Amino acid sequence: MSPLIEFRDVSKTFRAGDATVTAIDGIDLAIERGEIFGIIGYSGAGKSTLVRLINALERATSGSILIDGDDITQLSESRLRGVRAGIGMIFQQFNLFRSRTVFGNVAYPLKVAGWPKDKRRERVAELLAFVGLTEKAWSFPDQLSGGQKQRVGIARALATSPAILLADESTSALDPETTADVLRLLKRVNDELGVTIVVITHEMEVVRSIADRVAVLDAGRIIETGTVFEVFSAPQTVTAQRFVGTVLRNQPDASDVERLRGKHAGRIVSARIHDDGRLGAVLSDAVGTHGVRFEIVYGGISALQGRSFGSLTLELIGDDDRVDALIADLRAVTEVEEVAA
Repeated sequence: MSPLIEFRDVSKTFRAGDATVTAIDGIDLAIERGEIFGIIGYSGAGKSTLVRLINALERATSGSILIDGDDITQLSESRLRGVRAGIGMIFQQFNLFRSRTVFGNVAYPLKVAGWPKDKRRERVAELLAFVGLTEKAWSFPDQLSGGQKQRVGIARALATSPAILLADESTSALDPETTADVLRLLKRVNDELGVTIVVITHEMEVVRSIADRVAVLDAGRIIETGTVFEVFSAPQTVTAQRFVGTVLRNQPDASDVERLRGKHAGRIVSARIHDDGRLGAVLSDAVGTHGVRFEIVYGGISALQGRSFGSLTLELIGDDDRVDALIADLRAVTEVEEVAA
């Protein structure tokens, strides 16, 4: 089955005075039907431009963008309206009509689409029940919490039963507890309704919580992509490593190393944990085979997508030649770095 969303060598440039600014630079990307795909990057990386290219609110300067097999870069504005009807969108600042009730906000896209009044009432009731806001139907946005506003935004985005939902920094304005509630709702949208979700964010915890795969965007280019487990457990680029480091603190930084060096006289190494158990097997034989004792002084294990990963920083205590032999055995099964000689 072909991808639901596909970018083929897509670029987008803007004019800024006499200069040309490249926001998206030669992107190739495929998002499969039914998955939750995260796109992460720092401010200015091109994330918002990328999401606006998906629903053709921005037109690509070059390249092709296929939505369910149709190249939307070749469609007229009238035909694009039909494509956009199948794409819902939720925003960081909710973008609700303050003068309309919750019911009126959710009903608005149905009214624009020409649904009869009785069908609109039925659909809105169904959606408000789904997002848990039935009792707020006649409240106005100013009477709602941030999480409730975003639930209204999700209900409105789902009104016309889109195949794709774009979430552009949709939890950035929320506190951690409310963020978790909204992410659980988005996971339900994906699981129960089969909607493909593209999550645009600068928060790695959001990607970790709900995404199946992730692409890292930097200066308009995708510099890394893979399953969430792959990117979290073994980030390949400095940018991805920085993002993962905001969520996982399983490797010591320079100040940690200095502190460890002051407290531990042995040699200190960091070893990556894989879910094959081979690291543990080598360490369990460290004393018997090599006569080397060890102490875990830093690190941790995380679980993601049903698999374990992480890093342990160890103090190795013994003669140098024996420690060297143990490090060689460790390197045969995983990545090892001596962080403090």
